[in-house]
Amino acid sequence: MFGAGCFWGVEEIFRKIKGVTLTAVGYSGGNVKNPGYEDVCSGETGHAEVVYLEYDPKKVKYQQLLEVFWNNHNPTTKNRQGPDEGEQYRSAIFYYTKEQKKLAEESKAQLEKSKRWKNPIVTQIEKAITFYKAEEYHQQYLEKKGLTSCHF
Repeated sequence: MFGAGCFWGVEEIFRKIKGVTLTAVGYSGGNVKNPGYEDVCSGETGHAEVVYLEYDPKKVKYQQLLEVFWNNHNPTTKNRQGPDEGEQYRSAIFYYTKEQKKLAEESKAQLEKSKRWKNPIVTQIEKAITFYKAEEYHQQYLEKKGLTSCHF
C-alpha cells in the first residue's frame, strides 16, 4: 500500500504498470474503524489516502513499484502534496512482509544518499494495518472522469 497524496492520481499511475493486477483506493494508518471520505478529510481519523495494489512478481518487482512511488510525488513535504494539505495526504509506504520493509527502507536510504531532494525525506514506512476501501465513486476516478492526471 502506498500513500502519496490524493489517491486518484496515485491509483492511475500504478494501474498502468504492467504486472499490477489490482488497484483500489482507500484509507489506512488511522485509528477509526470504517472511516468514510468525509471522516478522513476532517483530519481527525489519522488515516492516509492510500492505494492498495496487488501485482504479479514475475512481471514487476517490488523495487520497481517503489521507484514509481518515489518518482511520482514529493517525499519531503510533511502532510502535503501539491495543493492538498493534511495528514491524509502524507507520504507513506505500508509494508506487508519483512522483505518489503527492508526494500522500502533501503530505497529510502538510497534516495536520501542521492541528494536528489534538497530537504529531508519524511516518508513514513509502517507495517500495513487494516485497509478500508473508499467509496465506489473514488475507484478509478480519473478514468471515470476522462482525466489522465491530478496535479503531478
